[in-house]
Amino acid sequence: MQSFPKPLTADEERFYLERYRSGDEEAKNILIEKNLRLVAHIVKKYNNSGRDIDELIAIGIVGLVKAVNTFDADKGNRIVTYAARCIENELLMMLRSERKLTREVSLYDPIGTDKEGNEINLLDIIESQETDVVEQMTLDSNIRQLYENIDGVLTRREKEIISLRYGLEGNNPVTQREIADMMGISRSYVSRIEKKALEKLKIEFDKTAGV
Repeated sequence: MQSFPKPLTADEERFYLERYRSGDEEAKNILIEKNLRLVAHIVKKYNNSGRDIDELIAIGIVGLVKAVNTFDADKGNRIVTYAARCIENELLMMLRSERKLTREVSLYDPIGTDKEGNEINLLDIIESQETDVVEQMTLDSNIRQLYENIDGVLTRREKEIISLRYGLEGNNPVTQREIADMMGISRSYVSRIEKKALEKLKIEFDKTAGV
């Protein structure tokens, strides 16, 4: 895979976003170019999709361009978090469209075996799922509380890393190394930020749970 430019710093990103808001198309091009590394990292997850890597990158770039066009810096996040979601969505839309067109996925397609070695399919799983209403309500409440805590106690960088690391807001989870490459920082630094953020969330969750 080709090499890509080093990501922008937070200050550089703000500078070019302001210029782009003022109508500078060259600033837009720089924002896209400097985030191509993010496209490459996300595309790695889809290497087994059967598509050519350059084609996947081209599709990911479409998502990146959409992200740059619609990004709202006033919401407080850096563009990398928003762009990751847009790139992921573009790739998933392509794959879902192809899957629907070629009917690759069927409810009767085997997806594995049970403990007795019997073949199981998607229909078996759907039919066997019985939702416990109380458990689902508890889970929904905990999820809402988690997102409130993330917004309430984490710094902007901690929130970005936790969101990318654990696949929040519709993203697929990524490794510490991938986040380090995206943000232009060391993996050990990502690890320290992640650990600190998780400790904050645990303390806050224990408070709200009355522990």
